[in-house]
Amino acid sequence: MSRPIPPSYKTKNWPAYNEALKQRGSLTIWFDPDMVWVPPPTGKRGRQPQNSDAAIQTCLTMKVLFGMALRQVTGFVESLLRLVGLDWAVPDFSTLSRRQKALVVTIPYRGSQGPLNLLIHSRDITS
Repeated sequence: MSRPIPPSYKTKNWPAYNEALKQRGSLTIWFDPDMVWVPPPTGKRGRQPQNSDAAIQTCLTMKVLFGMALRQVTGFVESLLRLVGLDWAVPDFSTLSRRQKALVVTIPYRGSQGPLNLLIHSRDITS
């Protein structure tokens, strides 16, 4: 019994093919400057939270998307915020570790029908 012959493909439009390969590596992350990164005072006794649920959710989403450890995520988000010129404090890894128990980050699998746009809006995150 002989092996089946695999089909051969011939690329005829090299510029479009090269552009499609480049687009596979494209990454765009948006930060809304109006996002509530530091939560308002709770009015309760004790130390007030330093980071909003939106900040924690953002960091944990990056953790899930890129498969990073918590310390790596803090450095990654710090560098992203520095690149876009936002002067926001990033939660440290121990805060992320403690607060990830209450927040669940789920990103469903989606095939490659086009780009994946991840939009994080502070009004969609409730505490």
